Amino acid sequence: MEGTISRTARVSVARRNLKEAEGKIPARRTEIAYKAATTGQAGTCLIKPNIHPEGVEVDAAGKWEEGHANYPGKFCRPALGEIRSRGAEITASSCSAECSRNHSSRSDQTTKGGTGNDGKEPGISMMTGAAGGRAEMPGATPELSGRKPQLAGDGAANITGTTDNFIPEVERLMEAIVSRGNMKAAYSRVVGNKGAPGVDNMPVTELKGYLQGHWPRIKEELLAGKYLPQPARKVEIPKPDGGKRMLGIPTVLDRLIQQAVNQVLGALFIPDFSKHSYGYIPGRSTHQAIKAARNYVAEGRRWTVDIDLEKFFDRVNHDILMSLVKRKVKDPLVLKLIGSYLKAGMFVGGLVSPRQEGTPQGSPLSPLLSNIMLDELDKELEKRGHAFCRYADDCNIYVATKASGERVMASITGFLSEQLKLTVNQAKSAVDRPWHRIFLGYSMNWYPRPRLRAGAKTVAKLKANVRKICRVGKGRSIKQVIEDLNPKLRGWLNYFRYVESDYLFKELDGWLRRKLRRILWKQWKRTYTRAKNLIKLGLSRNAAWRFVRKQRGPWAMSGTNVMNRHLNTTYFEKLGLVSLQNQYLRLQRVS
Repeated sequence: MEGTISRTARVSVARRNLKEAEGKIPARRTEIAYKAATTGQAGTCLIKPNIHPEGVEVDAAGKWEEGHANYPGKFCRPALGEIRSRGAEITASSCSAECSRNHSSRSDQTTKGGTGNDGKEPGISMMTGAAGGRAEMPGATPELSGRKPQLAGDGAANITGTTDNFIPEVERLMEAIVSRGNMKAAYSRVVGNKGAPGVDNMPVTELKGYLQGHWPRIKEELLAGKYLPQPARKVEIPKPDGGKRMLGIPTVLDRLIQQAVNQVLGALFIPDFSKHSYGYIPGRSTHQAIKAARNYVAEGRRWTVDIDLEKFFDRVNHDILMSLVKRKVKDPLVLKLIGSYLKAGMFVGGLVSPRQEGTPQGSPLSPLLSNIMLDELDKELEKRGHAFCRYADDCNIYVATKASGERVMASITGFLSEQLKLTVNQAKSAVDRPWHRIFLGYSMNWYPRPRLRAGAKTVAKLKANVRKICRVGKGRSIKQVIEDLNPKLRGWLNYFRYVESDYLFKELDGWLRRKLRRILWKQWKRTYTRAKNLIKLGLSRNAAWRFVRKQRGPWAMSGTNVMNRHLNTTYFEKLGLVSLQNQYLRLQRVS
């Protein structure tokens, strides 16, 4: 069943209102076609408003408002959500009207009036109004018998807003980005992170003074879409497995603006990210990803598809990334700003090289943009029903058989190449048993209920860092060396506290003490000094002299029983050395 619902649509021009009131020109009425519904339910708007002459029969009742209609017992909000006015404020009285249920039976002695192409007078634009702030006219009821409806504003709807005056919240993000509260939070984050200066050599400590003198100009440029970021300073750091990782260090000011953008856009995108994504998302961590991986293996998925993206951050396609950002960001100013950051060049060797792809690591906005890009991969894997864990560009998919793993590897490689223009590193990717692979530094054993353990490469990396610290021990006391070691040891233990055995930590403690004994043996240098210090530690005079005359190297001497007994655990604990095993056991008791 279809019908129409009508209202007397008066234009907001005062002269027109007066002529209609005096009866000099025909009054007109707007009606909208809708699908009728029973009492208490909403009708469905079918066509845009059309203007019909007064007196034409209309067989539906209700109260019409800009963008929606009221039916008995139901208030229908606009389908596009809440919309706010940028310019003139539209009041409830100017956007609402009353109509009589029996209005269609009333006949006025009027003649037909001309209309425009879309039933609109020149200069008047009809569009969806704000749902918030609307109110019914006092005394409006579903049924008004025989009364002429009273319209707000001298019998006419005072429609003053146009399409340009109404903008959804999502289209005005730049104001939120440069707001005082958001910028203060971004400033605190940037200052707290410290970081190296960019191409302008401005340290974080000078940012406050710079903003006090220049922020009004910068804010005006951002709101006008005229802000141009400076190039990022190119830095290359070595990777654990060889090669180099490129970083782009923005200026402190650009880091502040990117952090402010990240905070606002994060509120739009993060809630819709996959639950299987754990990288750079508040409330999620590497440990959650590792535990989820272990649970998948315990459920019987004892093959893993380990996917490594080749130079992901350096090869992100800008066109694809911006198309994904535009799905939720409608503000052209914000889109232009993000595009300018993506295309900002890299400063190296006194020259600025343009960038056509990639979002280099080192900027506050890079993690969010990478997650927006790879969320397409997450959605594809979820659609296929896979069990997987992704942390940034490190993704593991868990399957039951090797054959299914190889099939998944081939199909996902094709998806990444065709849809996202990303390349899978075939040398580092594999279909293998989980206990043969390392995921976020952790591995696991082959038990039916797998137990977590630290990956061999991560242990080797820790030892390399300890050697580096101990190598610069010349001219420093053993206590100073221990003070340099302790932060590294505490951080490593905190990350690997979920390893389910203390054997590794006991072994590392013994290795660390031997490294320190070697330093002491080399620092003592002369035979007389070595004998004297061993006598002080409790070794007899004859035994000390016999021991120091042995022709063996420092590493061999540091592992002897004499050195182990007299430079024991208690000796190094008094010097302040952190015991990994003791700290691990304490954490296990607490947890």
